[in-house]
Amino acid sequence: MIPALETHDLTVTYHKRPVLYGVDLAIPEGNLVGIIGPNGAGKSTFIKSVMGVIPTVGGWVKVFGKPLKENITRVGYVPQRGSVDWDFPVTVMDVALQGTYGKLGMFRRVGKKERMLAEEALDKVGMLPYAKRQIGNLSGGQQQRVFLARAIAQDSDLYFMDEPFVGVDAATESAIISLLQDMRENGKTVVVVHHDLQTAPEYFDMLMLLNMRLLAFGKTEDVFTKELLQKTYGGGLTILSEIATAAAKENVKASHD
Repeated sequence: MIPALETHDLTVTYHKRPVLYGVDLAIPEGNLVGIIGPNGAGKSTFIKSVMGVIPTVGGWVKVFGKPLKENITRVGYVPQRGSVDWDFPVTVMDVALQGTYGKLGMFRRVGKKERMLAEEALDKVGMLPYAKRQIGNLSGGQQQRVFLARAIAQDSDLYFMDEPFVGVDAATESAIISLLQDMRENGKTVVVVHHDLQTAPEYFDMLMLLNMRLLAFGKTEDVFTKELLQKTYGGGLTILSEIATAAAKENVKASHD
């Protein structure tokens, strides 16, 4: 089976200093994948370089076996909330409709079909009643739901999401992970930058452990171990050992059940 995402020797520099280098990876289709690692490890850089948002100095990227530019309509992206200009005067519906632009073509205008897709997407995330609201007047959790609706409206096959759980309440986080799991069940591949180690074993089928280099990638139960976490974050973080040990015990219990 052709991987949903494949990278080889992917390398990125900033002011001639490597910030991400030598990443070899092949993500199977239909998985919910978490990217975890310390601050400054290159997690967001990885997503942006794969998306072509920032340049690479080496390596290559393939999406479903082809260069990104040949399959760009099959890719969706949810950026970090902090990178968005929330003062820009657009409505919730305007943002959701942006998800339909990629398949419209240059000379077609938004029509009933696109509005229906946007409405359905907003309904899935519980934001349809806010369709006419200015995006800047929403809470952080509501804003994140709207950007997820935009991604849903794209009807992509591979999604990249940069810390979608940051700044949202517990109810919104639960709704988001449920939505991502539904997407996975429908055959979508979702790659998520994640910062919370306690929820990582529960949320993701597979994990990437990243700290400038790819230190491990595989099924969550194989990768989320004390040894690999300490290798990724550094050996001095005791809490990582406690989390990994608890996760391992939970995996053993689940296998017996």
